[in-house]
Amino acid sequence: MRGIMMICSSRKIAAVLTLVWLGFMIYLWLPQILPNTRDKNLIEKGIFRQEAIEQKKNVNLSDAVHVCIMSDSNTIGGMMALVNSIRLNTKHNIMFHLFVARKCIDQARLWVETSKLLQIHYELRIFPEELVKGKIKVRGGRPELASPLNFGRYYLPQLLPKIHGRVLYIDDDSIVQDDVYELYNMKMKEGHAAAFSKDCAGPAKRLSLMKNNYADYLDFKNSHIQKLDLKPTECAFNTGVFVAELDLWRKYNITKQLEYWLTLNTKEEVYGNERGGGASQPPMMIVFYDKYTEIDPNWHVRYLGWTTRTSYSKSFLSYAHLLHWNGRFKPWGRVSSHSDIWDKYYVPDPSGKFHPVRKN
Repeated sequence: MRGIMMICSSRKIAAVLTLVWLGFMIYLWLPQILPNTRDKNLIEKGIFRQEAIEQKKNVNLSDAVHVCIMSDSNTIGGMMALVNSIRLNTKHNIMFHLFVARKCIDQARLWVETSKLLQIHYELRIFPEELVKGKIKVRGGRPELASPLNFGRYYLPQLLPKIHGRVLYIDDDSIVQDDVYELYNMKMKEGHAAAFSKDCAGPAKRLSLMKNNYADYLDFKNSHIQKLDLKPTECAFNTGVFVAELDLWRKYNITKQLEYWLTLNTKEEVYGNERGGGASQPPMMIVFYDKYTEIDPNWHVRYLGWTTRTSYSKSFLSYAHLLHWNGRFKPWGRVSSHSDIWDKYYVPDPSGKFHPVRKN
């Protein structure tokens, strides 16, 4: 009887030892099999975080490139892909100024703090939507353009009060394939508060199916527009990417000028039913009429989201410095074009709320 008890006891000990061994091996193997689990464990242990903190301590931000990006819950994945593309392709120090809708502030913070983006220098803030409350009226067929974040570009000096130099603003449906310092440090004409890319020549004209002139965006029957003596045939420019001189922006009271046209459009049709739509662009076209410096077109290759078809050759896109999916078909959507380029920079959402949609 005693012998039987000893055998049972030995078997229990062996079983316990086996379980301990299996648990130990799973602890070692599982993070290697599941990289995301391994990364999460390392972050929780503070290894990645400590490395990022040490790297940030050694960076001098006095000459940093200031980049501003704004997103809501529908486009926040684009913000993270854009940040990642700039991080990977820029040799100079970058300071990211990220503004998001209130309901996705926690999602954005988690996204940065638990991913490879942890090493960036950034500030993350809620966009104060009261700035544009009651001032937005979008006419036409794209109601999503009424998002308050779409008008945040008007308020750069107010949102970034400590910056007295330049800021590079980029829409969140873009990715960068070169060093943004080149764009940020471009030569601007004296007295110009902003630099934009013209829309009426080259591939932009061919793909947009529009003449890309002022008549495509503004209602020239409106009496207020008629008093400005604008030319309907004047070439339009795109406001999705621009360089801003904030002190000149403040000096010329550009924000107040933009707000005037924004508010007036809620009372009468100044813009909106034209082919160019009625979002944030028309007021900027009015205020900056003949008062801006032109950006190198290669730094704003756009209309990738204008159609579901392939817009450009792969060879052409490979040499483009910045790609912009302006239009309905965003790079995280099921029917977007050239989404394979965007996918290279996408950082998965750790909260699982944002998912790029892909064809099966």
